[in-house]
Amino acid sequence: MTTEQPNMHAELIDQTTWARQPYFYYFTKMDPSGFSLTVDMDITPTYTWARTHHIKFNAIYLYLVSRLLTEHPEMRVGYVNEQLVTFDVLHPSYTILHADHTMANLWTTFDPDFQTFYQCYLTDQAEYSQTPGPMPKAPQTPNLVNIGSLPTVHFTSYTPLPFKPLTTFFPIFQAGQFVTSTAKTTMPLSITINHATADGYHLSKFFNDLQTMWSQPEQYLN
Repeated sequence: MTTEQPNMHAELIDQTTWARQPYFYYFTKMDPSGFSLTVDMDITPTYTWARTHHIKFNAIYLYLVSRLLTEHPEMRVGYVNEQLVTFDVLHPSYTILHADHTMANLWTTFDPDFQTFYQCYLTDQAEYSQTPGPMPKAPQTPNLVNIGSLPTVHFTSYTPLPFKPLTTFFPIFQAGQFVTSTAKTTMPLSITINHATADGYHLSKFFNDLQTMWSQPEQYLN
């Protein structure tokens, strides 16, 4: 059984057969918890590729994380009409700054083809970057994932603090300021996940998979 809206397709989770159900129950009813991990990622090949091809690095970051999420169903679990579902795809929601230094959350439709995604990203930037308000682009669909960046500060940890009931179990991403030496360029990346749908194994696999993507931009961006 499926449910669909524009930019969204989701498969209903049958909790009677869902292998994750005992853990989901435990970490939502008995011990609600999550955890955050920050890793310094070697982005040297992708950073070099972006500069060579005159491509905005933030768009690459959003694309690679969103693309990798399509391979990790445990990170695409949320609710539609109070029913637990697995979304087929998550669209990146990210922060932009206005000229007066106020911020907004903009989102771009994910496409598996990088060039298509990149053009959508540039179009959204041109159309909404100076639109006032915290959420300039409508509609806000349920399958938006926070893929943030703090390019002016290098950090060793980052922990978001939600102050409302959860409507999804998506991870929260936050990248930090690059550090460049003669040998390589690194970027801190924090991922915060809900233990109801993912464990340390899933998070470590995501980091390892993403590091592979950073190391082979020609394979994923051409």
